[in-house]
Amino acid sequence: MGLPDDYRLMARIRRFEERLAALKDAGEIPGSIHLCNGQEAVPVGACRALRDGDHVTATYRGHGWAIARGVDLTGLFAEMMGRDSALCGGRAASPYLSDPGRWFVGENSIVGAGVPIATGAALSAQRTGSGAVSVVSIGDGAMNQGNVHEALNLAAVLDLPLVLVVENNVYSEMSRIEDMVRVRQLAERAAGYGLPGRVVDGNDPDAVAEAMAEAVDRAREGSGPSIVEAMTERLVGHYSGDVQHYRPAGEIAAAREREPLARIRRAADADLAARLDAVDAEVADEIEAAVTAARAVPYPDPATAKEHVYV
Repeated sequence: MGLPDDYRLMARIRRFEERLAALKDAGEIPGSIHLCNGQEAVPVGACRALRDGDHVTATYRGHGWAIARGVDLTGLFAEMMGRDSALCGGRAASPYLSDPGRWFVGENSIVGAGVPIATGAALSAQRTGSGAVSVVSIGDGAMNQGNVHEALNLAAVLDLPLVLVVENNVYSEMSRIEDMVRVRQLAERAAGYGLPGRVVDGNDPDAVAEAMAEAVDRAREGSGPSIVEAMTERLVGHYSGDVQHYRPAGEIAAAREREPLARIRRAADADLAARLDAVDAEVADEIEAAVTAARAVPYPDPATAKEHVYV
């Protein structure tokens, strides 16, 4: 049995998030963090369909997207520690980081705010004829935001090269999806914009990649936006410190049986299981090396506090 191509990258994201949570508990990470444990297959599968120059915009739960796009691990840890990282100099922390060099437009803590930003990137690509596609990830709750509607309508009218990925983990913060919308699937709303909408298994990177390849090709050839709804589940709270009292007993345990890494493990024979163990060990070493390197990055010079401030 061959080693699944995406296992290493998904394991890297999982271990990064787990290590980040431990650093947060140890007091090395300021502020709150929003982890994507369990949702790794969505960014990994989606980014497989992209090429250099394609832009990605994410939410405050966007660490997995940054890693899938190739953003440096040491830079990510250093940024979230508030150190003078090569990414944003410690100013972005967890929910605002970006890396233009890896075409990662960045995260945003305002629900849905990444969609108009990504629409702007798509408009730029169309105007300049670059051939680039703009991909934006949002949570299911963001589909009720007015700025998402406005941006999608504009993108549809102008046939912009935009792909909207809805990571539907069935919770809008602490509210179940059925308490927030009447439609069975959020992708049904695509018809209201005259766009194609597709629902995929968000715990299967191959399914995500196949749907994204279709949407990205459509956008790149000038046929306009698409919506891809990836059904998934988070294994952790909405934010660090969330005790998840709102989730029914047994729900998280059941989700752990369906999450992408567990699926691969469950299907593995003895030989593959041994190779997966080796990959996990290599990833753990990689993450620890990045943490060590990040701790060596100095904190920003207080004299630079007013730099990059616009009034």
